[in-house]
Amino acid sequence: MPDFIGLDTSNYTTSVAVYISGEDRIVQRKRLLPVKEGELGLRQSDAVFHHTKQLPELIEELCREHRPENVGAVTASSRPRCIEGSYMPCFLVGEGYARAFSAASGTELFTTSHQVGHILAALFSAKKLALVNERFIAFHVSGGTTDCLLCEPDSENIISITEAGTSLDLKAGQAVDRAGVMLGLRFPCGAELEKLAVNADRTYKVKPVIRDGSCCLSGVENKCREMLKNGEKPENIARYCLDFVAETIAAMTKAAQEKYGRLPLLFAGGVMSDRLIRDRLLAQFSDASFAAPEFSCDNAAGAAIFGYLKRAGEN
Repeated sequence: MPDFIGLDTSNYTTSVAVYISGEDRIVQRKRLLPVKEGELGLRQSDAVFHHTKQLPELIEELCREHRPENVGAVTASSRPRCIEGSYMPCFLVGEGYARAFSAASGTELFTTSHQVGHILAALFSAKKLALVNERFIAFHVSGGTTDCLLCEPDSENIISITEAGTSLDLKAGQAVDRAGVMLGLRFPCGAELEKLAVNADRTYKVKPVIRDGSCCLSGVENKCREMLKNGEKPENIARYCLDFVAETIAAMTKAAQEKYGRLPLLFAGGVMSDRLIRDRLLAQFSDASFAAPEFSCDNAAGAAIFGYLKRAGEN
């Protein structure tokens, strides 16, 4: 049974993965891009530089654990989303390595979007990969997206995506990181903000701002800054931020269900690895599926799975 290689060089993580189809198992390596303390991100030129340095090191590490030999396909994330004009220079690094490997080895080459990769990785992790043959609702919630997506089978792209809702201003991951940096945490702040939030001694009532299934999150940053100015504990500020994000996603989910019906639900993206957010959503949508944390944050597993599904569709 062949192996399937995936590469993903997103805005903040370098990732490489192999799907070992004979064992239904993923081996992956990934590393965050370095961001200076106090800063909220990277310029694309810096991201490209760090990917160029990190990707060969991660490939070497992965091959020490599992060296792919019978490779069925190599797939790279080449763009953020499957929409016209979607582009980010950092994805050129992973795509370039994939093209070079394909040309040198004669292996079939595929490209997909970072967003499709997130959804496929989450489906694989949740043991729900069969959903690619059905309609379902997926959320991709990260530093760059807060998207509610209607997903349907597609012979060319595996999944056809229709946007059902999005953030009209600040993204959920941005809200988390801005609150975290405000509290002196190092970017990216999700894990450390969660550690603070679990020690909160009070909660605040939150009221999501929803417009036609989309949301507005800029008020979270303003409220957190106001709370900090008024002397509120960092733990309570962190809890407020995460509760607001969770209730916003819940409200978007309900809006999508009203429009499309009670389809299967999948939550993907780095923000969805937060345990407090996950528990709050599961309390309202008990049948929803979530990726394990290692498949929720940026990773190349979904790209590897994409190649496997494409080859399976050809046979």
